[in-house]
Amino acid sequence: MSIHEVFMPALSSTMTEGKIVSWVKSPGDKVEKGETVVVVESDKADMDVETFYEGFLAHIIVEAGETAPVGSAIAFIAETEAEIEQAKSLANSSGVAATTTSAPEPIPATASVATPALASQNGSNHKEGRLVVSPRARKLAKELKVDLTTLQGSGPHGRIVAEDVEALSNKGKQPATPPVAPPAAVPTSAPVPSPAPRTPAPAPVVAAVPGQIVPLTTFQNAVVRNMVATISVPVFRVGYTITTDGLDKLYKQIKSKGVTMTALLAKAVAVTLQKHPLLNASYSDQGIVYHSDINISVAVAMDDGGLITPVLQNADAVDIYSLSRTWKSLVERARAKQLQPQEYNSGTFTLSNLGMFGVDKFDAILPPGQGSILAIGASRPQVVATPDGLFGVRQQMQVNITSDHRIIYGAHAAAFLQDLAKLIETNPQSLTM
Repeated sequence: MSIHEVFMPALSSTMTEGKIVSWVKSPGDKVEKGETVVVVESDKADMDVETFYEGFLAHIIVEAGETAPVGSAIAFIAETEAEIEQAKSLANSSGVAATTTSAPEPIPATASVATPALASQNGSNHKEGRLVVSPRARKLAKELKVDLTTLQGSGPHGRIVAEDVEALSNKGKQPATPPVAPPAAVPTSAPVPSPAPRTPAPAPVVAAVPGQIVPLTTFQNAVVRNMVATISVPVFRVGYTITTDGLDKLYKQIKSKGVTMTALLAKAVAVTLQKHPLLNASYSDQGIVYHSDINISVAVAMDDGGLITPVLQNADAVDIYSLSRTWKSLVERARAKQLQPQEYNSGTFTLSNLGMFGVDKFDAILPPGQGSILAIGASRPQVVATPDGLFGVRQQMQVNITSDHRIIYGAHAAAFLQDLAKLIETNPQSLTM
């Protein structure tokens, strides 16, 4: 007998349990080695989970919408169709402890996170001879009878997404003959239910009434754990006023090319960090960890009340136009809960910008594993004394840095802010080079 367990994988270092968003396969369906069988909600994103076994999905232990601890069995896979009933009997009688006859293996051996990065760097959507397809796209392709092998994916690393299926379906219907007309209604109705299981609905928060207790979402629980983890870290804060007239002028000039203010600020911080590697470092029990890359995390509020920090990797080395395109993609996929772990947990320095909400100044909480976070307030017109002894109006913003005092001292943070202000005030054009 060859019956294998599919385990709840650990999709992040802080994940203790996962929620089943949706099952891509149904009991009795044939599954191929490396094929996505289920979508799991981790701390920050919905992740495709693959099986390393070929066979048939025999029995689902944890249904969609339910949660399970990391490392627990969530389904059985039978190698042959004849063993499906046997797997069901084992699940109902003896539980999951003795259902596999193979030698014990670590959890990642039976269930692993699908990694789009394994696709070829030229954007191909073929991964070792198979297609890399999102669960929603696979479901939609089946409904619309679209051949996935004819598609070129537009998702991360060439992954086929639902929009690719819809585009091909709509294109194919342009020259269609009358008999093909009836299915034309499918694209408008089919996608409606599909996103439902992928995105946590904010309805419970909106509908809350006095006296009601609304359970925290997975995202909110992750934020709670991170915030509690920072309590033991001794921090200090330093504020600085930066004149932004030059930066604002530059932004107006290149905004039409897709450049965002977030990308400009991230770029300015990253370039400044080149001169201040200690501010890009973090504390460890062994000493100061100086990171080889400058990866800027930027805090983004989620619709369901959570918080995520997409990462602009190597922000100091990437041109501002590419950086802006990357940021737009990161935000879109963050809100769709489609980020890969390295896209939200590899940051070395964090920005939190509440200036867009009109906030003058605030203090940010230091994220676990980092040395500093910069809080950015709104840029407002201020009356200031000019070098010639007169008065003038300048656009100014307040920034406040929170740093880990175990490795960073006041003079270090002050020197960093001084150089950041100098770059923004006197040479913002260098950010486009």
